[in-house]
Amino acid sequence: MTDIKKKVAFHTLGCKLNFAETSTISRSFPEDQFEKVPANTKADIYVINTCSVTDSADRKCRQTIKKFIGQAPEAVIAVVGCYAQLNPGEISEIDGVDLVLGNNEKFNIAAYLREFEKKGKAEIHSCNGSGLDRFYPSYSMGDRTRSFLKVQDGCDYGCSYCTIPLARGQSRNQEIGILIGEAENIASRGIKEIVLTGVNIGDFGKSTDDTFTGLLKELVKVDGIERYRISSIEPNLITVELIEMTALNRKILPHFHIPLQSGSDKILGLMQRRYRRELFKDKLFLIKEQIPLPGIGADVIVGFPGETDNDFEETFSFLAEMPVTYLHVFTFSERPGTLAAGMANKVPVSTRNKRSKKLIALSEEKHHRFLEMNMWKSANVLFEQTRVEGMITGFSDNYIRVEHQWDPELCGKIRKVTLTGISGTGKMSVEFTD
Repeated sequence: MTDIKKKVAFHTLGCKLNFAETSTISRSFPEDQFEKVPANTKADIYVINTCSVTDSADRKCRQTIKKFIGQAPEAVIAVVGCYAQLNPGEISEIDGVDLVLGNNEKFNIAAYLREFEKKGKAEIHSCNGSGLDRFYPSYSMGDRTRSFLKVQDGCDYGCSYCTIPLARGQSRNQEIGILIGEAENIASRGIKEIVLTGVNIGDFGKSTDDTFTGLLKELVKVDGIERYRISSIEPNLITVELIEMTALNRKILPHFHIPLQSGSDKILGLMQRRYRRELFKDKLFLIKEQIPLPGIGADVIVGFPGETDNDFEETFSFLAEMPVTYLHVFTFSERPGTLAAGMANKVPVSTRNKRSKKLIALSEEKHHRFLEMNMWKSANVLFEQTRVEGMITGFSDNYIRVEHQWDPELCGKIRKVTLTGISGTGKMSVEFTD
């Protein structure tokens, strides 16, 4: 190795968990050997952390890989993460890819790259699923606004459409004491908000005989962290105790993102989900009873095999009645290795797309209605670092994006505001009340 540092850039696709892991991976590169540079600049090495949750995610990964190859043809291209875990051969066939690492190996990528030179054929190190049993602690840094803290990995649920257990293995987690130490480290950097991430975070504690609420009880004691946001949690894992904790402790933000996937019990059964729609409804109304104006998001999959027009209308009417404030809509795509890929009664792609558009329109309508309900209400907003068209933006505790005239003094600060107006882009304007 020469005395000249190699320039390395990182790019992340997919979920908040991936962002936490990319940040941790980047910190593993020795500073005396590597210089970290933005991904949109020329680098000697590009590390691409991938997602494989849908067919469109795979396609986006391939497009991104090719973009960086075109941006710097002489650079070493390393592809890691879920897509690399599930389809290493497919990635290695892309001309210009040099290194493919699975979800275990990616945490040792700096060792692979110390003496790595560009080759004519990709080198693959992707473990099989049985090797996915270790927990690699991860949290994001580099953004003074918030940090993503990985508290759990893997999933035991085996939903019929999902490849995540194949890509990440069984549910496991770190010990609470170690996570508290990581939260304290995050707090020491002046960060005010932690987003708790994982594959199935409500399942936290399975490998250490703890509970998710037990983790929260300890996290809220950490000095310096003023807000904890739960990234996503299964409806059957939302407990009365969790709802009560959120209602009573200002540090736990009144924002729940809850995967529904279908409002049809028939389709939920085919998906092998662990609840039916009545349980989802009960949990939402328990939240609404105890928390004023909570932000509630839901994931929905449209076009699952066997979903008839009546099944979809059942989902649509159910969601129209539910107090959700936004939807993440996914068009079903067949994932190799899943039960759903071999199911009969496929829904035509054109029908899937039509149903998706209808639910997206419902989401926009519900979100606008939620903003109207919040007009002239007080909120605490954490303002972000970026300047966009002369404005600074941030999120309220209940997950409303707000904007205000740019003021660098607001960056990374939590301020009490009154929500005073709705913009055409789904944001709210504010006036300061503190």
